[in-house]
Parts: sequence; structure tokens; C-alpha cells
Amino acid sequence: MIEQATTTKIAFFRKKEIRKIIYHNEWWFSVVDIIAALTDSAQPSKYWTAMKARVSNEEEFQLSTICRQLKLESSDGKKYETDCANTEGIFRIIQSIPSPKAEPFKRWLAKVGYERVQEIEDPELATKRTRALYKAKSYSEDWIEKRMRGIVVRETLTDEWNKRGVKEQREYAILTAEISKAAFGMTPSEYKKFKGLNRENLRDHMNDLELIFSMLGEASTTEIAINKNADGFEENKKVAKQGGDVSGKARKDLEQKSGKKVSARRNYLRNSENFEKLRG
Repeated sequence: MIEQATTTKIAFFRKKEIRKIIYHNEWWFSVVDIIAALTDSAQPSKYWTAMKARVSNEEEFQLSTICRQLKLESSDGKKYETDCANTEGIFRIIQSIPSPKAEPFKRWLAKVGYERVQEIEDPELATKRTRALYKAKSYSEDWIEKRMRGIVVRETLTDEWNKRGVKEQREYAILTAEISKAAFGMTPSEYKKFKGLNRENLRDHMNDLELIFSMLGEASTTEIAINKNADGFEENKKVAKQGGDVSGKARKDLEQKSGKKVSARRNYLRNSENFEKLRG
């Protein structure tokens, strides 16, 4: 099965954020993010527009032909169509950017692309790398185990949704919000604000109990969808709320008996700088 565009990921080159996304089993990178990293331009979008015009005039070649517009998450949390290019395309683009950072960036880009090829051939490598990054970020082994298990639970759910006629990224986001709202009383975007997060992955900033109740909501949704044979977006939306309700009721019961809220403002932002260095 061909892997389509999914969640926006963040890579770091010398502490500069570069958004990337998997499309057709390879990484595609935000062109304007790369321009910002290589040129320190205050207006990378205008730089890119001018650069396309210049290359077109000088070489009779359209840089836009090696790009695709893919939806990437922006700083406001919304997704916008953004010019992206794969590794080969980015190599071509940076040939037209006069920057002393070009050579080290080429080495960085080759490494990132090569790691993706390795992971396609051996999916266990991706899991091992993820574990190593979390460990280096000072997460406990118990937390890492729950986070990795949560990733599996999430993938099982999204695979099930795909089988049941849920195809659009927007629909996945709505269903996820239904589960979260029922489980925690907050959508993912509201939860991120609650924790003081911006682009960061919400689940990377959850404590043990938050991860457990996230898993319960998603695992319950998968089980109900299978047993009810939910078909299409609307039916799965109802099931998502039901699955989230299972987690929400369990959470409220625990809170009542323990006298403590499960959802916490605590996050792991204090370790972000170290994590950036490791990922860059």
C-alpha cells in the first residue's frame, strides 16, 4: 500500500525548524523552512517567489515543477498547502541558494533521507530510533513503554478507520477530537493550549495516566468500530464519541476516588533544546 501524506513532523537543522511529511513513502520538506534555515531571510516566502522567477529567467526551468503542495501544520495549529519537495528536489533547489550552510545541509538532508529508506526496509529501526530519542530526552523507561504502546494503539485505530471509509486527513482530525473531548473534556488543540504547547506533539508531553486514558479511548473506539461494523465517517464519528466516553467515565471515576485530576499542565518543554540537538 502506498503511504500518503500524514502528520507534519519537525526536523531541526542547526536549531532551525524544518517541517516534513511522509508522502509516497519518502520525506517531503517545506521549501520555505529550508530557505529560512539557509539564508536567515526574514521573509522566506518572498525569497522563494523571487528565486523561482530568477531561475525561470536564467535557466528556462520552473522550480515549481519539482514541488508538490502538501498540507503542513503552521504555527497557528492549522494546516495550509505548502510548497514541498523530496530529497532530490531539495538538492536541486539549494543549488540556487548562495549560502555557506549549503554543504552541511546537503549532508544533513542525505542522512535524513537515508534513514527513511532504512526504516521502510526495516520498520523496527524506526521504533528503535524513537525509543533512543525519548531515552536521550530523559523520559523514564516506563513512560517510553507506554508511549510506544500508545503509538501502536493509534496506528491500529487509524488502520481500522481507513478500512471503514475514513480517508481524509480532516476526518481523522475530527474523529480524534471526538475521542479526546469525551475522554478528557478537551479537544487536542484545547489540550495543547492547556499545557502551553505550540507545534509540539501533545502526547510527547503527557504523563503516564494521560497516556493510559488516551490509549483506553482509542482502543475502545477500535473495538466498538469492529463489533458494530461501523461504516463511513458519520458512523465512525458516533463510535469515536462512544470510545472516548469509555475512557472519560474511567477517568472521572479515578479522579473522584483519588481526589486528583488526571489532566495536568505539566509538559516536557524544558528538555526540548536537548531533543532538537539529537534530532538535528
